[in-house]
Amino acid sequence: MSTPSSHRQAPTRQKIQRRPVHGVLLLDKPLGFSSNQALQKAKWLLRADKAGHTGTLDPLATGVLPLCFGAATKFSQLQLDADKTYEAVLLLGQKTSTADAEGDVIETRPVPAITPELLAELTKRFTGPLAQIPPMYSALKKDGKALYEYARKGEEVEREARHITIYKLNMALAQDPRAQAAIKIVVSCSKGTYIRTLGEDIGEAIGCGAHLGSLRRLETGGFVASQCVSLAALEAMSEAERDACLLPPQTLLAAYPRVTLDADNAGRFLSGMRRRGQAGQWGADAPLVQVYGDHPPAFLGSAHVTADELIPQRLLSPIEVSDILQATQRRPESFALEPPDPVTASLHS
Repeated sequence: MSTPSSHRQAPTRQKIQRRPVHGVLLLDKPLGFSSNQALQKAKWLLRADKAGHTGTLDPLATGVLPLCFGAATKFSQLQLDADKTYEAVLLLGQKTSTADAEGDVIETRPVPAITPELLAELTKRFTGPLAQIPPMYSALKKDGKALYEYARKGEEVEREARHITIYKLNMALAQDPRAQAAIKIVVSCSKGTYIRTLGEDIGEAIGCGAHLGSLRRLETGGFVASQCVSLAALEAMSEAERDACLLPPQTLLAAYPRVTLDADNAGRFLSGMRRRGQAGQWGADAPLVQVYGDHPPAFLGSAHVTADELIPQRLLSPIEVSDILQATQRRPESFALEPPDPVTASLHS
């Protein structure tokens, strides 16, 4: 006799056996995923026990999203503070409640002729230091609540302007069936820049209003889109292939000077002790250096150098060092001690 459907047990979800994973995954975040959703999916695929992302990308946005696992999470702030490059399409003639295509249209205005002279004027106006008021639909906190929580209730709160820098801005007319006219922009900018707000401000300067139709992050902190792997590709891989996609934690510090310690100094440094050196032994004074041991060759963490003293900042634990050494032996190509050279973004030139 068959069991009534109401009495059938729901299938149990297979429990994932988590494991220590240390490294950086350069993900090309897909459209429609929040940064956290993308992180959780990658964390599940890698069976990682600790993970974090390096700055929020809206569900509307795609592109470069470095994900940090294990020991690499200790250095994720470096990516949060990094300069970034975006490509976006501005849809002219309409403002929306969220300043992008996901919101409701709240205002429609005619679009004037978009001439090369106008684009050149706008490029000049919006390049350099700017003051930008963050959008209500953002994760910034006000009295302990994210701004988007107020926005969803129809409330608007006062926000202080933030000082940002647009290093380079390219603008060109684009075709888009969703709007009377559209502009494609490529923006190289400092941390904290809201491209949605920049798009709205450009729309106001033109006099017709605008909102983002699409947004893609091309580069962050030297990592570029061509280096990234998609979630779909990651899902199709074996676990060994997924592990091979990981860059070592020290990749996040590749742009900073390097100090190598002998076994005795390395052990003391790893326990949090400052190391006094001879004149110039650790190099010139520096706010951040990457520190390695020489026997065995291992990344130990970050420090700063002041008056020939090496002062620990963020340290790996002995267990993390051991895990990474074992990973190095298993996959020497992807976890080589020598970190890759940082990529120089062409738009910063």
